[in-house]
Amino acid sequence: MNILITGGASGLGEAITRKLAEDKGNTIYFTYSRSEEKANRLVSEFSNTRQVKCDFSNLKEIQNVCELINEIDIDVLINNAYQGKFIQTYFHKTNSEDFNSDFQENIIPTLSITQAAILAFRKKKAGKIITILSAALINNPPIGASIYVANKAYIEQMTKVWASENMKFNITSNSISPSFMLTGMTNEMDERIVEQIIDKHPLKKLLTKEEVANTVEFLAKASQHINGVNIVMNAAETII
Repeated sequence: MNILITGGASGLGEAITRKLAEDKGNTIYFTYSRSEEKANRLVSEFSNTRQVKCDFSNLKEIQNVCELINEIDIDVLINNAYQGKFIQTYFHKTNSEDFNSDFQENIIPTLSITQAAILAFRKKKAGKIITILSAALINNPPIGASIYVANKAYIEQMTKVWASENMKFNITSNSISPSFMLTGMTNEMDERIVEQIIDKHPLKKLLTKEEVANTVEFLAKASQHINGVNIVMNAAETII
């Protein structure tokens, strides 16, 4: 399979790239923004990976990725990239411009890239979209994460639209909603807060990036009958 992963050089994205690259039948294209050193390392370790520079705040680089989609005939798109902080500040203290800028730098690029993928998928009547959301949409939203949660909620609804509008074209749109993980986005959180999260967790341990990557691999290989599904990975902390 030809697979495109956005934000695939660091954090969860790196774990996904590594997992899917283990299958030599896959060719993995992954985007990176500021993690060039990690991107170079992945390419040197896995001969079936290709790195693509894409800063979501750079319109030209986003357009390059959209053009690349037509060239490489992708089978799977994995929407993982998110450039921003998990925790920012309380909603009532948030500058209104921060909502707009974060939406422009994260949601609009994701929509543009997914739109390009769908157009390519429709031509060959096959394709899979896998989108990383957040269990914060199901659990009580973390304090100070209003921008992040709102943006993920927007994308959650779009994943349903993609599934509904494209199911007759053999195109699937599924998502994964992981609970809190230690990644580059969350590593600045106070250690005491992290300890509280672990203490309240049903399993008394945090979800790992590798566990989520395994679930991504499952969806990448899954039947087209699995469509419009959101896999929540929160150890049944909240059941829907």
